[in-house]
Amino acid sequence: MTESKTTQTAILDSAHAGDIHGALGSIARDDTAPRATLLARLKTLLAIVGPGLIVMVGDNDAGAFGTYTQAGQNYGTTLLWTLLLLIPVLYVDQEMVVRLGAVTGVGHARLIFERFGRFWGAFSVIDLLVLNALTIVTEFIGITFALRYLGVSQFWGVLASAAIVMLAVSTGDFRRFERFGIVLVAGSLLLVPVILMVHPPIGQIAADFFVPRMPQDAKLSEVMLLIVAIVGTTVAPWQLFFQQSYIVDKRITPRFIRYEWMDLCIGIVLVVVGGVAMISFCAAVFAGKPEFGNCTDALGTAVGLETYAGRLSAVLFALALLDACIIGAAAVSLATAYAIGDVFAVKHSLHRKPWDAKGFYSVYCGLIVLAAVLVLTPGTPLGLLTNAVQTLAGVLLPSATVFLLLLCNDRHILGPWVNSLRLNLFTGAVVAGLVMLSVILTAAVLFPDLGETWIIGILVGGSVLALAITAAVKFYGTSSHRNASFRFKRKPSLEPFPFRWNRNGAPNSCLTRFLHANRYPLRSKTLWSTATAGGCRRSTGCRRRGSAR
Repeated sequence: MTESKTTQTAILDSAHAGDIHGALGSIARDDTAPRATLLARLKTLLAIVGPGLIVMVGDNDAGAFGTYTQAGQNYGTTLLWTLLLLIPVLYVDQEMVVRLGAVTGVGHARLIFERFGRFWGAFSVIDLLVLNALTIVTEFIGITFALRYLGVSQFWGVLASAAIVMLAVSTGDFRRFERFGIVLVAGSLLLVPVILMVHPPIGQIAADFFVPRMPQDAKLSEVMLLIVAIVGTTVAPWQLFFQQSYIVDKRITPRFIRYEWMDLCIGIVLVVVGGVAMISFCAAVFAGKPEFGNCTDALGTAVGLETYAGRLSAVLFALALLDACIIGAAAVSLATAYAIGDVFAVKHSLHRKPWDAKGFYSVYCGLIVLAAVLVLTPGTPLGLLTNAVQTLAGVLLPSATVFLLLLCNDRHILGPWVNSLRLNLFTGAVVAGLVMLSVILTAAVLFPDLGETWIIGILVGGSVLALAITAAVKFYGTSSHRNASFRFKRKPSLEPFPFRWNRNGAPNSCLTRFLHANRYPLRSKTLWSTATAGGCRRSTGCRRRGSAR
């Protein structure tokens, strides 16, 4: 006699469950075979790759182009070391949302609503909506710079770019959109030929990348604000919401977390390569020229490249800027549409056709149309909108990162995948640093004459805040562990790392196989429950893990 039962899952949209159809491969939902060979692991990695690449390359958008070129043109390669500091910041924040998405099966906005209540949920989503709308406007400002240099009509070029961004998403085919995103990721590599044409001094680049130093004879407050801009624009709030929801939409489960970490690391490498390239070739091209120390915008950079390095290098730079703005506009709009779908529990998946998820696609296309109209409307205060983006980012980023850290220490949500003590110590320092830098950036926008004394005071206060945040998170994690309805003695084993050989090629643990098939039940505000562990034992016969006390 066969017993049948229906499990209430945390998944909000049924399209978020099923086979994985990535840009470069597919994985069946019932595929539980171990990846015992290198070829099998490579095929799995190709199927999983995508979320990390798109979110990271999307971070090198119009704002990043302006910041990196300003650093190179005004101060040479002396600030390259800041990019080295960005690597752990990028990895830590995005790795946590990878776990949240793969384990819970719901988006970031939904988790905030469920765990912290309507007030904080509404605060996060409304602030995100306004910030993302303005960010998309800055992406289209970057598109106008690229079009103007390439000699393309600004009106028709903006309309064509908006149409491309909307059509790429509105096909109802997840794989088709991801292939579109991967093509744009490849387009970001157009910056590499530019640095090869310019021939900057490699030894100087390496020295400034690994050895921190400040520009000589430069005003400290101006340098600090530029450092804040470099670091502050790397962890944008939309990235947290986008990657978690995109991983859910791609149907990535805990079994494939290690492969997604690999995808994320590749994306971080591309981001850092792009930043190093822009700072380096701007430093080499403008060194000793009248334009050195007088950066204007991306259009001025393209003109300077043509003057001192040739037409081809400038065209490649403009095309890379256009590419970055398009992928940035698509990713930021998707992050907003996903968040709205999470909050209202409506259909929100790229697997669905536009007529099957009208609200999701309406939000996405509405943001693109609004940004295009504002950029094309004469008299729009584009400079004011750009400053508003920086200010709102400073307001939302601290709260978003604190929410992220608390969620990743809640055993009701992540079970055995909660942060370790070492990760909490490091992440607490990173969060405090981001809060500190965001405060400096916001204060600089609101008070342009901010002096060095205030900046140093904020830095000292941030150090004290780091200790307070670490202690608070430790207390929260201890309380969550004590009140959890179950406890895990050790973390379940995951699929082996793509390039690490497993001695016996053993399959996943019983718990990860159960999660791969069912996700976690949602009972009131607890994504994990005693019934989850019991379901694992019933479905796999395991008695060693997932037992409740």
